Amino acid sequence: MKIETTREDHLIAWFAALAITIHITESALPSLIPGVKPGLANVITIIVLMKYGWRIAAWVNLLRVLAASLLIGTFLSPTFILSLSGALASITILGLLSLLPKKTFTAYGYSIAAAMAHTMSQFLVAYYLFIQHEGLFYLLPILMTTAFLFGILNAMIVTAIMNKLTLYTD
Repeated sequence: MKIETTREDHLIAWFAALAITIHITESALPSLIPGVKPGLANVITIIVLMKYGWRIAAWVNLLRVLAASLLIGTFLSPTFILSLSGALASITILGLLSLLPKKTFTAYGYSIAAAMAHTMSQFLVAYYLFIQHEGLFYLLPILMTTAFLFGILNAMIVTAIMNKLTLYTD
């Protein structure tokens, strides 16, 4: 039996591999605030969303979380649960935003919304499953502020890449 692959399958595999590589590299870097990372792999998700649509972006995002957790050794750990919850929240908000008319959102809108949804989801999962302490809520403003700032940073990267891609495709 031969399994036929499509161009879409190849796109998903290529972008997922790129996102997995970025995710694993970023997980090895030290963090100034424990547990807070820029989420650079989400740059790939936003680019894929803007160029190829939500469905392919969702595949890339979810494959990244699953494969990276298997490679890093965090599959089914609290880290994996937090990562998966953030990925599901961010891809859900991106799906909802992508239903709006084209040109409604730029990379900045998508990236900030995804980062904020990702962080809020992780916070809520951490609170309800792992650390049920009211003191955790003191961290929320810091976490949401860093999510907003990293959303802007990632959008700047997406915009630069998209501009370069436009140069080569025109």
